[in-house]
Amino acid sequence: MIAQLSVYPIEEGPHVGRFVRKSVAVIETSGYPFEVGAMGTAVEVPDLDALFDLVKKVHAAQVSEGARRIIIDLKVDDRRDKPATIASKKSSATR
Repeated sequence: MIAQLSVYPIEEGPHVGRFVRKSVAVIETSGYPFEVGAMGTAVEVPDLDALFDLVKKVHAAQVSEGARRIIIDLKVDDRRDKPATIASKKSSATR
């Protein structure tokens, strides 16, 4: 399963790099393959339970960093007909 996660701490001003770094650190610690993009982070997880657990940890990290309001944008690609990875998804888009 591939998911794209974007987290927006709003009302924190234009400089939110510390919030982004905190989220990426949580995702990195998870051990799941991931790739940071310009507008979100793609991550490979085994199932929805693992994904929602990770999202909860990212959310908690934002709260601990002092975010007063958090928007989470989540997209999920649950491919059932064959295995999919971030690399295979990117490769198929450039064929």
